[in-house]
Amino acid sequence: MKFEKGKFLGYRRSDGRVGVRNHVLILPTITCATKAARQITELVHGTVSFVHQHGCAQVGVDYEQTFRTYVGMGLNPNVYGVVVLGLGCETHQARNVAKEIAASGKRVEVVSIQDEGGTLDAIAQGAKLAARLVQEASEVQREWCDFSELIIGTECGGSDACSGLSANPAVGYVSDKIVELGGTSILAETTELIGAEHLLANRAKNEHVAKRVYEVIDAMEKRSINMGVDIRTGNPSPGNIKGGLSSLEEKSLGAANKAGKSTLNELINYAERPTEKGLVWMDTPGHDIEQLTGMVAGGAQIVLFTTGRGTPTGSPIAPVIKITTNTGVFERMSENMDINGGTIIEGKETVEQVGENILEEISKVASGKLTKAEILMQHDFGIWRIGPTF
Repeated sequence: MKFEKGKFLGYRRSDGRVGVRNHVLILPTITCATKAARQITELVHGTVSFVHQHGCAQVGVDYEQTFRTYVGMGLNPNVYGVVVLGLGCETHQARNVAKEIAASGKRVEVVSIQDEGGTLDAIAQGAKLAARLVQEASEVQREWCDFSELIIGTECGGSDACSGLSANPAVGYVSDKIVELGGTSILAETTELIGAEHLLANRAKNEHVAKRVYEVIDAMEKRSINMGVDIRTGNPSPGNIKGGLSSLEEKSLGAANKAGKSTLNELINYAERPTEKGLVWMDTPGHDIEQLTGMVAGGAQIVLFTTGRGTPTGSPIAPVIKITTNTGVFERMSENMDINGGTIIEGKETVEQVGENILEEISKVASGKLTKAEILMQHDFGIWRIGPTF
């Protein structure tokens, strides 16, 4: 199939947004329900789920952030419908999560393990409801959509000395193109922007956004100080150092390249949906899975993930396109990697050429092509906890 530049075949949802996948999500609101959720996905083709350790004994802003993440996953336009699966006595009540998702017009069902009389009956009921939703979803047809409908998440993990020279600048080129076409690009990884914050603040659309840049960086640094630890014991990681990165600042300068040259329009909290189009910064940690989950919960339909060391990371509901910073990793981990950005280092392609390759891949993936992470069912999920468990 020949793709027109800036176009893809997506699923139009009732709230007007567009999905690039058509999943039925089995959403466990408590760690006790994750086993049953996985059993349902094994029984019903077309469903996805995830394992986590959250949902109970959480309070305050920590409770709110986890709740927002659950709801955001269900609201992501890559999801046709949701079966919210709870235990019954947990803090994050399944019916409350379902109510927020259903307000969008999306198909939602609720199952409680305690109300059903136990795990086996809950699995049976959940599977019946999921099967019905999957059949409904199978009738939805793709239609031509513009890149202006896309929210692209950007991420780097397992970085090396080539990250800031090849794959990250190529993703930055793509980010600028998405913005030019009226779409949205999310920059994340606050931890890995320490030392480069001034570059982004200088590109902020107004003084309020510039101030927020310094506020979130300061808050991230203070978390480390309050714990009495040096943030550099975790960033750069041992793999980053082995890959040639000398400091957090060097890593940050490379990571910031994913943001291209566009104006920074907004800075949002973890798992929040952008209220503006263009370049948006989401305040997330540097942990690959937690930042990936935050961006997807914020509405990202596709994530561009650069790596110099290699990582299999994926999402249960959003395709993750893996872009290597060097050819060695692309060849060594070919079953995990989608695009080789190492050709830039070798002088075979320019940043712009690799960027155009990524844009073409976005069109294909958004229209149904499976990424390597999807093929391997790499359904990773993790929420950034910002409070103690009680």
